[in-house]
Amino acid sequence: MTTLAHTIVPGTTVDLAAIGADPPEGVTKDAVADEFDALAKELGELQELLFAAGRHSLLIVLQGMDTSGKDGAIRNVLKDVNPAGCRVASFKRPSDLELAHDFLWRIHRQAPERGAMVVFNRSHYEDVVVVRVKRLEPPEVWGARFDRINEFERLLAESGTILLKFFLHISFEEQAERLTAREQDVEKAWKLNAGDWVERRAWPDYMEAYGDAIGRCSTDFAPWHVVPANKKWFRNLAIATTVVEALRPLRAGWLEVLTERGGAEKVEIAAARAAGVLGDG
Repeated sequence: MTTLAHTIVPGTTVDLAAIGADPPEGVTKDAVADEFDALAKELGELQELLFAAGRHSLLIVLQGMDTSGKDGAIRNVLKDVNPAGCRVASFKRPSDLELAHDFLWRIHRQAPERGAMVVFNRSHYEDVVVVRVKRLEPPEVWGARFDRINEFERLLAESGTILLKFFLHISFEEQAERLTAREQDVEKAWKLNAGDWVERRAWPDYMEAYGDAIGRCSTDFAPWHVVPANKKWFRNLAIATTVVEALRPLRAGWLEVLTERGGAEKVEIAAARAAGVLGDG
């Protein structure tokens, strides 16, 4: 299979304008439909093992411009995941309480515990992108946050969290089409406001800010993946593939944990039965 998501090598200078937002030539929706369904099913199975073994946690970070498809990716990629072991944390404009703390306070509270899978719909990267573009903080403030973010993510990784960060990359033209479509769709018009169109004026600034954040915060323990997202089906395929390929190597270890745990439980049950605590059934 052609490379789906662009994994950013640590220390790389990222120019998002140089990365295509369309699927690779020759990859079609019909050709990958079965593959995506198989990946979604496998992800559901891997999430069950993650939950049962309780040795790791999974954090998926989704960032992107308005209409890039964060909600749609969550609905589709996680369609076979058990909701009991997964939750979504959405980060909108900070509340007064959140602003009274350090910028990572509200983020750390939502980090996944062992066995859990958490998806961040927007994240701590808003604090080095939006605040930069809108000039809510001076450069010396948001500039210092890159190191804090890397330290925070290293802490999570060292605590057993698997971090996968995705930038859903759409083109300027595609966003215009999606915003127009929202205006005409009664069921989606509620998502739209005049500010969405105003924000487009700052598109080059956002691309520069995102490119800087992705380049400075893509690490071996928390890599960034730039996903061509002009086509929703390809976006879903690229995310599902990346997540499944990151979890597959851990499957054998999780099964080993469950096998050992099952053996220990059988010994305890046999001992309890021998002591007359349990019946013969």
